[in-house]
Amino acid sequence: MKIKLLILIPLLSFASFSLLYSDNPLSARDIVKCSDDFMRGDTNQGIYSMRITTPDWQRALKLKVYSLGRDKIFIRILSPAKEAGIGTLRIENEMWNYLPSVERIIKIPPSMMLQPWMGSDFANDDLVKESSIVNDYNHTIAGEEKIDGNLCYKIQLIPKEGASVIWGKIMLWIRKNDFLPLKEDYYSERGKLIKVLEYSDIGVVSDRVIPKTWKMSSLIKPGHSTTIKLVDVEYNNPIDEDIFTLQNLKKAY
Repeated sequence: MKIKLLILIPLLSFASFSLLYSDNPLSARDIVKCSDDFMRGDTNQGIYSMRITTPDWQRALKLKVYSLGRDKIFIRILSPAKEAGIGTLRIENEMWNYLPSVERIIKIPPSMMLQPWMGSDFANDDLVKESSIVNDYNHTIAGEEKIDGNLCYKIQLIPKEGASVIWGKIMLWIRKNDFLPLKEDYYSERGKLIKVLEYSDIGVVSDRVIPKTWKMSSLIKPGHSTTIKLVDVEYNNPIDEDIFTLQNLKKAY
């Protein structure tokens, strides 16, 4: 056990590590928060790829992403050339897009958070996480299920009254032994399953072991999916807060 603990200490946040080996029963919110914290880190920055697939065409994007806690995220498209320089910035509950072709910053209203980001199957809210799966939902452990042989907590998320969220319900499957997310189902306010996010390719990324491939599949548009891959990402290194500014958003890249 001692060897196992020494291996896990660098890979788990202190809170996650404490809960994982606690004798106290875990609440559904504890599990969701640990999973969310571990996937975010205090900071993360690096290169991601995004491939958008439809029955008629495919499109690949290369992204530079900076994230600071739950409140700040900055995304810059690096390629292809047609979209290079387009940027997205979120600070707390506000979000902006920058379009270099017209040299214009556009503020995204809450009514647009359900719209697809750059034609992908990730909504604006999915990508920049304006709403919080930790703070904006009530959490219930709905049972335990196996996904590809991995025993998972199955957790239901129902929006809190008055919460500014776009989903009527979310179901999460979080691996019991390390709190890694393996699957997420997104439902409309009317209870219809809209899309499914599946995590795979678990491996070492910077200072932790996490899923390196995230695939979002549409249930209402057959054959439509978007796959994000972590290409070169670092966790918990300092990030200049000037990155998360409108001035930086409209800089030429």
